[in-house]
Amino acid sequence: MNVVLPKTLPLAGVRGTAGRQTRRAARRTANRRELLDRAAKSELVGSLGEVFKTTKVVVVAHYSGLSVAQMQTLRRQMKQAGASVKVTKNRLAKIALEGTDVASIAPLLKGPALIAFSGDPVAAPKAAVEFAKTHERFVILGGAMGSTALDPNGVKALAALPSLDELRAKIVGLIAAPATKIAQVVNAPAAKLARVVQAYASKTENAAA
Repeated sequence: MNVVLPKTLPLAGVRGTAGRQTRRAARRTANRRELLDRAAKSELVGSLGEVFKTTKVVVVAHYSGLSVAQMQTLRRQMKQAGASVKVTKNRLAKIALEGTDVASIAPLLKGPALIAFSGDPVAAPKAAVEFAKTHERFVILGGAMGSTALDPNGVKALAALPSLDELRAKIVGLIAAPATKIAQVVNAPAAKLARVVQAYASKTENAAA
């Protein structure tokens, strides 16, 4: 008596089908992740672009070697000074910089770089310089105040100036001051840089009026 066995797929065929299904599922997952990654990058570039268009000053620094706790301290000190810190991919930051006044900082974005920025032209530089005094691994590379590029010394010079509120008060005082007093201020050290910052302060006041 002949017994007819049911037909079955060879084991190799079963394995091959399962393998193809697994690979397809993996590709679909990878494609979804890629789409989400692109969307996130596009959103980040847009966010950075808005920062670069609206901020008054940007400072670029290397932070290699700083601990998580030290970075938290930096962020806290920046916030207290009225400034902010962002750590992002240099390639994306360079894309966001295109067409902005502070595009001159693009060459500084190499290696482990972060950006600090503020609406007050003095806040970010002052907080960055203060932090660098006690953290040698935090190295200021330069920055920009509007379309004016700043080297490390330029950042330090800004940090040595009074805050925007203090500058506004001085401007009001100078308007009512005798001409001799105004001449003394103009001839003082760093007067040229101070006048630049004062011009920014006046520009801000006029825009708000």
